[in-house]
Amino acid sequence: MPKFRIAPIAVATLLAGLTTLSSAEDYAPPGGFVKGSERPWSYTPLNPQVSTPAVKAKAWVRQPLDAFVLARLEAQGISPSPEADRRAFIRRATLDAWGLLPTPEEVNAFVADKSPKAHEKLVDRLLASPRYGERQARRWLDVSRYADSDGYNTDGTRPNVWRYRDYVVDAFNSDKPFDRFVKEQIAGDELWPDRKEALIATGFLRNLPDEINARDLNLKKQEVANDLTDTVSSVFLGTTLGCAQCHDHKTEKITQQEYYQFQAFLVNASWKDDVSPLSGKAKADHDAQLARWEAATKDIREQREALLKPTIDKLETDRLSGFVPATRESITKPASERSAYDRWIYHRNLWTMQGRTRNAENQLKTKDKDSYAKYQALGEQLKKFDHLKPKDPGAISTMVELGPDAPPTRVLFKGIYDRPLQEVQPGLPALWTDDTALKIEPTGTSSGRRTALANWLVSPDNGLTARVFVNRQWSQFFGRGIVDTLADFGKTGSKPTHPELLDKLAADFVKQGWSVKTLHKQILLSSTYRQASQAREVKQDPENKLLWAFPRQRLEAEQLRDSLLAASGLLEEKRGGPAVYPPIPPNFDIGGQRNRWQTSEDPRDHHRRSLYVFVLRNSPYPLLETFDWANPQSPHFRRDVTTTAPQALALVNSDLVLGWSQALAGRVIREAGGNEGAQIDRVYEILFARKPDAKEKEKLVAFLNAQEALQAGQAASVKKQHLPEGWGVDPKLARQIDGFYKAAYRRAPDRYERQALLAHLDSQAAKRKTTAVGESPDDGGGTVATAAATSPVKGPSKARAAAFVDLVHTLVNTNEFTYRF
Repeated sequence: MPKFRIAPIAVATLLAGLTTLSSAEDYAPPGGFVKGSERPWSYTPLNPQVSTPAVKAKAWVRQPLDAFVLARLEAQGISPSPEADRRAFIRRATLDAWGLLPTPEEVNAFVADKSPKAHEKLVDRLLASPRYGERQARRWLDVSRYADSDGYNTDGTRPNVWRYRDYVVDAFNSDKPFDRFVKEQIAGDELWPDRKEALIATGFLRNLPDEINARDLNLKKQEVANDLTDTVSSVFLGTTLGCAQCHDHKTEKITQQEYYQFQAFLVNASWKDDVSPLSGKAKADHDAQLARWEAATKDIREQREALLKPTIDKLETDRLSGFVPATRESITKPASERSAYDRWIYHRNLWTMQGRTRNAENQLKTKDKDSYAKYQALGEQLKKFDHLKPKDPGAISTMVELGPDAPPTRVLFKGIYDRPLQEVQPGLPALWTDDTALKIEPTGTSSGRRTALANWLVSPDNGLTARVFVNRQWSQFFGRGIVDTLADFGKTGSKPTHPELLDKLAADFVKQGWSVKTLHKQILLSSTYRQASQAREVKQDPENKLLWAFPRQRLEAEQLRDSLLAASGLLEEKRGGPAVYPPIPPNFDIGGQRNRWQTSEDPRDHHRRSLYVFVLRNSPYPLLETFDWANPQSPHFRRDVTTTAPQALALVNSDLVLGWSQALAGRVIREAGGNEGAQIDRVYEILFARKPDAKEKEKLVAFLNAQEALQAGQAASVKKQHLPEGWGVDPKLARQIDGFYKAAYRRAPDRYERQALLAHLDSQAAKRKTTAVGESPDDGGGTVATAAATSPVKGPSKARAAAFVDLVHTLVNTNEFTYRF
């Protein structure tokens, strides 16, 4: 039987015909919003007069928001859940406010507080702690696509961007009004050019992923503009504006022209990564000292530069030839002839020149060894003047504008950057407001466009910014927003479960000075939040969208790591500063650049909060990635919750987590003493904020007995048993170490100092064993070690101690630890 084939072109024609035959109405864009038409609810101004609904169970209402939730429940014939017990509540609230577990002492104090304002005092304490800002900042950094590296192929380090992270922490801790927070991040450089804080705040825009080696800077300019447009519209306005980049929005009444009109507010923004963080006298002193160093080293530096110049010139010629013709044209124009567009391209070109001295040095080293030897010799001479050179204060990464005139913005045919159509001016989509043209006032150095946009974002005419932010806060506490699609308040987004409640909360948020802490306090003290999380069957609302119980949620990646560190007593609560590099598994590749991850020398930095761990876009810290971290390639609005085998393996098999379990076991033994029952109670209090019941305790003892037998049976074949931290240390020796530190330094040693000294004593004891009888080797400190650090001491057997570590390690892998209830 002959075989027949349909020619590829025929297949394409057939498919095209089928597409044509489908309903055109399914794909036809709706066009722009017609002024005078009725706007969807989410795009209307806030209604400050939303009335609180009447409910039957009035006693249940603690906060106005409770009435809105209860009214929907009563309408469906659903009763809210009982109140959570106090131990569950403080664990839940502390994890939400701080991202950490409460201590047993904090739990017991709250349980014992019988005053009617016990919950309010707890919440006030949580909101007043600097830990609050660290937790809330992490969620904002998710949407700002924060990372400490550029992304793309080279994924270069951004050494200054940590200042933006610290700015966000401080903003939440100080309860900076959210409208001010918005203005600083969108236009801080225009509104407050003399305020360092405002310059750092524009890091929100600077956080975009980028490629330093881009060769078509015209394309790069458009990519930057698209990123800023899409980020601002989704983060602040909950609108999928990016869908109109290539054509009229297919579901919202937003045209492609309106997309580029909105983009026109942002096209003059560029960035600068070398702004001094110093000001006033500090800057004057630094500059004066730098001038003295420059004068003293002028001759040496000029000689070094002369040696590098031929190589730099060659590299510069090669670099320029690598750009596309349109880019080269803008770069090579005389400064007096550059348009606003050319200025942007030229300024961007300066950023690509980073590292050219380092590249020239490498070239000289391989191609002209004699010149390189002279260059190195001059470098040694230069070092002799280091005492004159001021300490490098670092720099600020900020957004800037390159003049009051902005590059033209044009509609792009199908979004193609080199297919421009008509020019457009800054404007807002008619769907959002009747006043689409904002008043723009240029300054001597800036277009003023972002100032106009920032002011509108928080104006009374725009209800979106407050609704979107409040909805995202609600989602952080309850797992889903009132509008479940956090970045899409349009037609394709979810319908709100309680639209009147969202309007009430948003209107109150604005009325109360845009105070985030006030908003959070209302939620934390509500009966809705205080409900128990026990599962029950509710046929009218099986997914608990109406909140008839508190929804159980798994801890986020950072909460999980930080709570493990806090439980084990290892958490180092130093705040702010450059990112740190905790250890990573030896087989972790870091995208083929393992040398990029230089583990921090200070062991204390290994245990700092996850907020301060270096965020490498292309190769994130392994434990955080395993538990669904926020990928910073684009704004991240909701943490995903996946259940995968690597998650269990990361906790069970990780040497890192096992080490934390050993530290936790050691902490429990120190705090609970030698009584095994008290130890089991204590580990439960630390991890779960409660004590085990009788049946749980019975199972735990049975587990210990079985593990002890297993450990004893394997002792001969196991090279090193996993024991509680500090197990076997002679208490007398520990007291001696403490006494030595108090005498020498007037303080007790920290765990790292104690471990280092114990390790030193152990090494000295090992040396003595190999020394001939009668010799007394000096331990390097002028004394002779007289006993090993881990001399046998009275207590449980080694097998029992190892079994206790297994018990603790098992408990940190349970759902009760990894979830909040």
